[in-house]
Amino acid sequence: MTKRKIDYWVIPPEADGEFVAHMEEVLETYAQPYDVGHPVVCMDEQPIQLLKETRVPIAATKNHPRRVDYEYERAGVASIFMFCEPLSGWRQVTVREQRTKIDWAKEVEGLLRTRYAAAAKVILEQITRASSAPPICRICFAA
Repeated sequence: MTKRKIDYWVIPPEADGEFVAHMEEVLETYAQPYDVGHPVVCMDEQPIQLLKETRVPIAATKNHPRRVDYEYERAGVASIFMFCEPLSGWRQVTVREQRTKIDWAKEVEGLLRTRYAAAAKVILEQITRASSAPPICRICFAA
């Protein structure tokens, strides 16, 4: 079994009040009952490196797990865009070759024209790395 990367979240001593105020606002948002007309949608993106095996993996048997050689070949990069609606349990992941403002805008536009076309208002939370908000989409990435 491989170890998973773990992000630890710590309240910085110099920003306690600001952190608590922001957290209370986020928690109040998620404490509201689900409203199909005003959905709360979290958005996150993550660049990934694409890897290619250099040797054929050895299949698992009852005596040992699948064996994969540690050597790999780089096969480019891509960006994963994730949108999730925690109050309804919905999530969507798309992959693009790059991540630009235009790519982000196209992803949001696609959701507004399809899934949320009938919504009166969509509450979009984009969690940044500098943000002190809970990483809802990052939790979904790990799932």
